[in-house]
Amino acid sequence: MNIKDSKADEELAEGIELEEYNVENKVFLKTHDRISVSLSGEIELLEDGYVETRLVTTNDMLADSHGLVHGGFIFSGADYAGMAAVNEKNVVLVAADIQFLSPVKVHDEVVFKAKVRHKEGRKRNVHVEGFVFDIKVFEGELKTVVTERHVLKLQLTKDENEEDL
Repeated sequence: MNIKDSKADEELAEGIELEEYNVENKVFLKTHDRISVSLSGEIELLEDGYVETRLVTTNDMLADSHGLVHGGFIFSGADYAGMAAVNEKNVVLVAADIQFLSPVKVHDEVVFKAKVRHKEGRKRNVHVEGFVFDIKVFEGELKTVVTERHVLKLQLTKDENEEDL
């Protein structure tokens, strides 16, 4: 490619809106775009309704002097994987049935695999498993809801000034 071709390609690319740019069969993350990957994991594989993430545990996650990682960090990794599997802009966790199956220690790498198992209206059920090597350390069913607006912008109660309809 010569410099002239490169300049023409740049000009063409500038005229394309982000929504118009489509990579065939590529899924892009639509949710939790500001999450700390150091605390909740990094996406390794993202498909429609399925995700694999990797959480590398650190000293900041320690629960005791023996090297045990606090379960809250493991749950954070599982929750993030579940939300990414749903992959809707305004998805929120509403319930979880989880089991911590084996302890995780500092510097372990936990691979989470999350799959959407059921969709009904705005509800999504997600199955999440976490592994350190081939040892299952976490398993859970997450119940989520996809809202029309961000959860912090929803009006959950009637304003006192509103009249009953």
